[in-house]
Amino acid sequence: MGKVISAHAVSVDGYITGRNPGAGRGLGDATMLFDWYFNGDTPSQVFDGFGLSEPSARVFDTLAARSGAIVAGRNTYEDSDHFGGGSPHPKARLFVLSHRPAPQLTDRQTLVTTGIEDAIAAARAAAGGKDVGLMGGGVLTEALRAGLVDEVILHQVPILLGGGRPFFQSLPEHVRLIEAVPAPGVTHLHYQVER
Repeated sequence: MGKVISAHAVSVDGYITGRNPGAGRGLGDATMLFDWYFNGDTPSQVFDGFGLSEPSARVFDTLAARSGAIVAGRNTYEDSDHFGGGSPHPKARLFVLSHRPAPQLTDRQTLVTTGIEDAIAAARAAAGGKDVGLMGGGVLTEALRAGLVDEVILHQVPILLGGGRPFFQSLPEHVRLIEAVPAPGVTHLHYQVER
């Protein structure tokens, strides 16, 4: 069975969006969190159009190839304009965790309203033995509190945003660094969640 992982681009001060994220505004004024997707000459083997540095491509493609399904929170779904009716991953099915109806769901998207455990269980069933990726700080926090997360990967970008949506919410959790990969414009920090 695959793992449950979270991999997010994050500022040094812990934000995953800039100020004023939302529908039609995407992640707000924080597009620089993703400059490393396009700052190199190594094409991603999973995502068309991404040209990463060699170290970033190695980390990113390894994680992307492991993904079989994604669980995203409602804020992430809305901020990303419903992922254009698809998924943030070209081959992984999307599960949207929300307590209210989500308009414009497509056949590649499934709404789960009964909690994080059910969302991850449904995603695991769809993932076919691959990993389940978590998107959004709220989803990650709920999954950590439920003891369901195996790994957290922070693609830490050397900027201070000073505001936006914080990645981590209040929770006591212990993680162990298992790999740090420096790359142009980003440092990839791979943690194992200790239970």
